[in-house]
Amino acid sequence: MSTPLLQTKDLQLAFGAVVVADHIDFSLTEGERLAVIGQNGAGKTTFINICTGLIHPQAGKVFFEGHDVTALSPRAIALRGMVRSFQLPQLFTEHTVRDCVRIAAAGKRGGLGLWTPLDKAVSAEVVDHVLEMVGLAARGNEMSGALPEGQRKLLDIAMALVLKPRLLILDEPTSGVSTDEKHGLMKTIMAALDAEKVTAIFVEHDVDIVSQYATRVAAWIAGRIAADGTPQQVLADPEVRKNVIGE
Repeated sequence: MSTPLLQTKDLQLAFGAVVVADHIDFSLTEGERLAVIGQNGAGKTTFINICTGLIHPQAGKVFFEGHDVTALSPRAIALRGMVRSFQLPQLFTEHTVRDCVRIAAAGKRGGLGLWTPLDKAVSAEVVDHVLEMVGLAARGNEMSGALPEGQRKLLDIAMALVLKPRLLILDEPTSGVSTDEKHGLMKTIMAALDAEKVTAIFVEHDVDIVSQYATRVAAWIAGRIAADGTPQQVLADPEVRKNVIGE
C-alpha cells in the first residue's frame, strides 16, 4: 500500500472548553480533490492551520509524504510541497500581478537579494506559464490591488502554484465571489491543478460547488470528521444534512 500524501494521527486541540480537533485520524491520497465542509466553528480551518504549521496541536502528529511535519514552520512545510491559499487573498497589492508571482517564486528559490533585480530573480517563462494557467496573462502588468475579487483569488492561487506544490490547500476559494463567477473560477482552478498534477483540499460552503468539483468530501462537526466519502454519500448523510447543510 502506498504512503498517503497527507496523514494525521490522533490530532487533538481545544481552546478552553471548545474542542476543535477531537482525535482526528485522516489520510489523503495523491490525486484526490477533497472538499471540507462544516458550519463555522466546526474545526475546518483549525485542521488546515495545524496541517500547514500555523498552529500546533496539543497532541497527535501530521505526516506529509511519510515525514513528520508537526513541529515545522509554515515556510518549512511549504518548501516541502504543502502550500495553501487563504480565504482573503494574500497579495502584494502595491506590485503588479507579474511581480506578485515573481516574489512568490523567488521566495522559494532564494533568488532575491539586495542587489538582484526582481525581473532577474525568476525567469519570465515561469511567470508567464503560471499566469496563463489561471487566465491572468493579459493582466500581468496591472496592479494586483486593482483586480476584482475573483481574479485576486486566482492570483493568490497562481502565487501558490509557482511554488510547485504536491498538495494545495484552498480556504474557501469561492467566498466573496459572485454566484455567476463561482463555477468559472472553480473550472479554472481545477484545470490548473490537473495540468500541474497537484492534489487539492478545499474548504467550501456551497453544496453545488462541492458536488461538482470534489471527488471526496469530509464533513466536520464539533471538531470531528462526522462523515467521509464520495460527495453523494456524504451530502446524503442524515447527520450532515441536519448539522452541516441545515435541512
